[in-house]
Amino acid sequence: MLEAMHTELDQRQHYLTDRKVQSIYFGGGTPSILNASEIERLIDKISSHYDVAPDVEITLEANPDDLDKKKVEELRHTSINRFSVGIQSFFEEDLRWMNRAHNAGEAESAIKRVQDAGFENITADLIYGYPLLTDAKWKANIEQLLAFDIPHISSYAMTVEQKTALAYFIQQQKTQPMDEAQAANQMEFLMETLTLNGFEHYEISNFAKRGQYAKHNTNYWRGVHYMGIGPSAHSFDGKSRSWNIANNAQYIQQTRSGSGALETEELTLRDRVNEYVMTALRTMWGIDLNRIKDVFGTEILAAIQKGVQPFIEKQQLALIDERYLRLTAAGKLLADHIASELFILDGYD
Repeated sequence: MLEAMHTELDQRQHYLTDRKVQSIYFGGGTPSILNASEIERLIDKISSHYDVAPDVEITLEANPDDLDKKKVEELRHTSINRFSVGIQSFFEEDLRWMNRAHNAGEAESAIKRVQDAGFENITADLIYGYPLLTDAKWKANIEQLLAFDIPHISSYAMTVEQKTALAYFIQQQKTQPMDEAQAANQMEFLMETLTLNGFEHYEISNFAKRGQYAKHNTNYWRGVHYMGIGPSAHSFDGKSRSWNIANNAQYIQQTRSGSGALETEELTLRDRVNEYVMTALRTMWGIDLNRIKDVFGTEILAAIQKGVQPFIEKQQLALIDERYLRLTAAGKLLADHIASELFILDGYD
């Protein structure tokens, strides 16, 4: 697999027209199974084809159970400078219900161990809106994470994907379905608590201390071009979106043969408008109407301005400086719905 990824980096070295790399992200999956040498070889390969910024953000996703003392010590000798730790919960029964590999003790000790090793740039994930999570437990989870004094927190509502064990258990009435009202209440509490503790809600699911936003995530939401390497990885060059085949064996075979493992979709004007609306609206910077006009034209600008009026009247959207459209606190609970209502559906192909 690693050989195939090195080969893909060689094959696609001209994909990004901007040669300056601001962020490198190892994830999803479980990249923490890689050893220090394997991580550094991948970073070196990237550096051989691109100009890696001196202050590049290099993130490693890690499960708490992977971050034992030996692993953390090993990672100190790599270029990794940011950790994304999938905590999800500090309650044992909740982690078992989610079928997570780690336990509550590992969730707590993993962050401490990384901090003790000298790493400061850490983000951790929490999940809310599932049947076992009472409001008291949710409050305790947030307070526990705040106690670690990390600069970044991500939090996501539990979703039910089709053809998963959770979907089956709900269908068989072996577990309760997700409650939208519960998820909304817990998100509101999260926003209030983290804001009071000095965090900025810079994207729907992400909170950071001032100036400590994730470069990788922020660039994605702001439409910066990126390249993904490995099975299922996605790439975006502003005009098209591409993704690698998901099957590991086929990915390796096709990459080795030089036939490529990519599928590509050329984006229409409508696609690009809708993608910008969806990603920009999720951020605290919002939709820039000047950018809509300059990049997509006055006709599309007029359509967007007309579409936002009902949400402005309901105080779910705010127009700032006659230029920026931003979600209000109430609007953040309806972000996906509002974005979909603003999508350009006809023409502009």
